[in-house]
Order: sequence, then C-alpha cells, then structure tokens
Amino acid sequence: MGLVTTKEMFKNAYEGGYAIGAFNVNNMEIIQGITEAAMEEKAPLILQVSAGARKYAKHIYLMKLIEAALADAGAQGVDLPIAVHLDHGDDFEICKSCIDGGFTSVMIDGSKHSFEDNIALTKQVVEYAHSKGVTVEGELGKLAGIEDDVNVSEADAQFTNPAEVEEFVTKTGVDSLAIAIGTSHGAFKFKPGQKPQLRFDILENIQKRLPGFPIVLHGASSVIPEFVDMVNQYGGKMPDAIGIPEEMLRQAAKMAVCKINIDSDLRLAMTATVRKHFADNPGHFDPRQYLTPARAAIKDMVKRKLVNVLGCSGKI
Repeated sequence: MGLVTTKEMFKNAYEGGYAIGAFNVNNMEIIQGITEAAMEEKAPLILQVSAGARKYAKHIYLMKLIEAALADAGAQGVDLPIAVHLDHGDDFEICKSCIDGGFTSVMIDGSKHSFEDNIALTKQVVEYAHSKGVTVEGELGKLAGIEDDVNVSEADAQFTNPAEVEEFVTKTGVDSLAIAIGTSHGAFKFKPGQKPQLRFDILENIQKRLPGFPIVLHGASSVIPEFVDMVNQYGGKMPDAIGIPEEMLRQAAKMAVCKINIDSDLRLAMTATVRKHFADNPGHFDPRQYLTPARAAIKDMVKRKLVNVLGCSGKI
C-alpha cells in the first residue's frame, strides 16, 4: 500500500471504535520492532518523528528505513498502511520541510501561543499541507511534562476548553485535534499515591461539539511498572512513576480518540532490556547482541498496545 495520510485511517477508526497507534521512531531497531508487530497484528500504523529524532537520525535516514519497512511488509504479503507524521512541529518551517521531504502528516503545535496566534499559525500550515495532499494535526490546551523539545510545567498546563474547539477547527481547517484531558509527556506523569484520571467529561463535550471529528491524545504511555523495576534492578535510578492506565486509554479509543501517541513505553522497554542483557552478559560488546533483544522488546510492547489499548489489531 505504501505511505498514506491519516484521513482514511481516522475515518475508519472513528466508525470502528478504535484508535491508531502513533509510535515515535529514532533508529532502525525501533522501526523494525514496530512494523513487525503491526504486520503480525494486521494493524494500520502511524510512525511519528519528533524534531529531536530528525536531528539525531537525520530525515533522509528515517525515510529510507520506513521505505525499507514497507518493502519488507510487501515481500511478506502484508498490505501495511503507514502514515509518517511530524510530532510537535513548532513552526511553519519544520512542517514545510517535513511535507517537502515526504511526510504524509504533520502536527503544528501552536499551543504555546495565544488562541488567535495559534489559529493563524495552524491555518498557514494547513494551507500549505493541503496543497500537497498532506493532513494536519493541531493542538488546543497544554500537556504538562518533558519529552524531546516539549517542556511544560504543571503550573503552565491547561485543559482544553471545549468552547474553543469549533472555532479553532473551522478557522484552521485542521484534520485532527490534539487535546489535553489529563495525559502528560514523559515517564513521570503521576507520583506514587496519586490516582491518574482522564477528563472524560471534556472529551465527551468536545465529541458533541465536533461530531465525527478525530481527536488525538499525546502523553499516553502507561509507564508499565515491570520495566521501571527492571531499569532499577539493573543499575538505573528511575523514581517510581505512574502512567495512564491502559483501560482508560481503551475507553478513550472507543470514543472520539482516533490517534494515541506512545513513546515513553517504547523507551522503557528498550532500555530495560539492554540493561538486563549487559547484566546477564557482561562480556558482550557486539551491538547486535544487545539490540536484538531490545528490538524484540519493542515488538512485544507494540503488540500489547495494538491489542489491549488501541483495539486496531486486525483492522487492515
């Protein structure tokens, strides 16, 4: 099938009561683990690239790796739809660069600006993207947390105001909307003793105001305790952290949420597995020796998300 936009993906997801996983990619092993999981589960896929990932791996390398993954899927007889998405583009130029470089979807995050300036910036990106057949995700509200180039304190975090969504979508022409209802970026979302909650009342209100319109959740990793424990068991120093319960995310995916971003859980699974490998095999120095189980850990984590959280297994 090759690269696709998110338009048809989201239409099918909304009608089917499931969400598409948007998994952040940084290198070959991560891309392989994600796409192999999607092939086995017959699930549509969004591979998203942050500004930090583009700096680390370079745009052209990531695109060629994704091209190779599609070729691999085709060779195995799997017609795998993949959208390549820019995660948290913060200005017009990076969005334009990604559009011109073959991305099929971009996010313009104008949430740090005033409502009016957010509309103006988002509209500028939408006009250019749509002229090239590329879909656009905008954002209203501010998620707390730290991840790559995103850094918002709890004091500056803001829930999305449902009263603003209709005007924002109408004036900008965006294809999907990221909202803030209690998720947060990074691995340290909630402290021990805190009870994670998502504002489903806000989501329901937005769904009523924008019927049929795809909603996006950022900062939606679950920070699975077994991997935090594994990191610490093998020399790490991660404080206890609590993520978003998977059952809450599954509930959101049955509503208007058509895209759920997952990054921290992949990082945790990969890092914990590498740490364990070196502890068990102190004499190893060949990257293939420790990256092979790390890739397998990515694959297992993605399969878990596709089945238990997103509900998109078997949807291609």
